[in-house]
Amino acid sequence: MTTTLIFITYCLYYRLMELFKFMQTTDKILVIDLEATCWENRPEYQRQHSEIIEIGVALLDVRTGTISKNLGILVEPYKSEISPFCTQLTTITPEMVTKEGVSLEDAYELLLDEYESHELTWASYGAYDKGMIERQSKKWSLHNPLTNKHINVKAEFAKTKKSKPMGMDRALKSIGIQLEGTHHRGVDDARNIAKILRWILNNN
Repeated sequence: MTTTLIFITYCLYYRLMELFKFMQTTDKILVIDLEATCWENRPEYQRQHSEIIEIGVALLDVRTGTISKNLGILVEPYKSEISPFCTQLTTITPEMVTKEGVSLEDAYELLLDEYESHELTWASYGAYDKGMIERQSKKWSLHNPLTNKHINVKAEFAKTKKSKPMGMDRALKSIGIQLEGTHHRGVDDARNIAKILRWILNNN
């Protein structure tokens, strides 16, 4: 019995260390969700031409569970256009980014100035956002504003829930949290992802 308890304690400790091993800070985590230009049934074209059109941001206080500074930074793409399919999916229109959007470079500056993104551990739902930021930064010769301390919330949720990886909306339902706002809007998805991450931290 004692050996079993020791083993269980070790496993729980290992899970906590695994979750926090990338965390540069333990008090706040920056949650990011990207939306990008997209086209229906054109996967190869999308891989080559997709650009960020929104950076959804939310700040999670690990100690209190408070979610703050929730913002959707609209980004005007350098070359690609927002298709009708993309607008249907995200509700983001070409007119919105023309009127309210900033350049990707300015969006990066906002993350650095307002969120101190260069100092914080950050999180996203899956690996897409991390890869997209890295690709776009390289493509447009911009300095990546995020650290390499990244938490894949989708993977961590599956480990904590002891289930297969699932989409964000399904994950919320499985823990009794209603999806707030519009799915596939970065500003809303970042806030919802922060809620999932908070659940993970509370259940480890």
